[in-house]
Amino acid sequence: MTAGESAVIQMQDAVLDAEDPTVDSVARIPVKRSIPVSSKSPVRERRVLNQPGFVLHSWPYKETSVIVDVLTRDYGRIALVAKGAKRPHSQLRSVLQTFQPLQLAWTGKSEIRVLTSGEWVGGMLPLEKSALLCGFYLNELLVKFLVRDEPHPMLFDEYVSTLNQLAHDEPASTVLRQFELSLLRESGLLNDLSFCTSARARVQADVRYVIDPELGARPALQSDVVPVVSGQTLIDMADGDYSDPQTQFQSKMLMRSLLAHHLHGSFLNTRQILIDLQNL
Repeated sequence: MTAGESAVIQMQDAVLDAEDPTVDSVARIPVKRSIPVSSKSPVRERRVLNQPGFVLHSWPYKETSVIVDVLTRDYGRIALVAKGAKRPHSQLRSVLQTFQPLQLAWTGKSEIRVLTSGEWVGGMLPLEKSALLCGFYLNELLVKFLVRDEPHPMLFDEYVSTLNQLAHDEPASTVLRQFELSLLRESGLLNDLSFCTSARARVQADVRYVIDPELGARPALQSDVVPVVSGQTLIDMADGDYSDPQTQFQSKMLMRSLLAHHLHGSFLNTRQILIDLQNL
């Protein structure tokens, strides 16, 4: 087994480990405790057809089935049981793979619906090498941050765009920063970076700021120990411009700090694997 293959296996296990180890006594799968807490009751459809989606990860279920955690465009992150998917001749066996665009259909009223069909759509290049590892990082973020049964169509489209950019060898540092930013915004965990909440005005390029995770941008103080960034960095991030080396470095430190805050001490396994591989 090569170092790359070993890393992929580690990354798959890391995404599985992103779930809370508490086990549902009926479903026998980990029960998710997501970062945001939904105040709404899950929307439980009886039958859904032709829904675009991606597998985030899966668990074995009984002898021949699996539970798949999927991201769908119109229904958000949901759990589906794929009956018989582990059987050698099952059509779903080769279809339910990560990073493959799928057309899904399901039925049921419970928290875990029954997958009735899944078809590979195609049209996307596969992720390879470092891009594949970055893809698993995206999946772990989605598992950690998204509450089930809450639609995020804009984030779904961003996920598709990010996978395409990684597959076409776009710089991973830029692509990942943009996705992290979109994820926090869509989760309701981040305000407009280009607006200073304390001054009630746009940030100034030559002023140094910190981002309060709960309140937004404010001018930095000498006593601040959290990442301090320039106003230009915040403006660049809001505009999606990561061409400046300072913006690249400061945005990485800032996003690392914000993600850690909202994870409440939970560990991103895939990030550590990426760091370890870079240090080989």
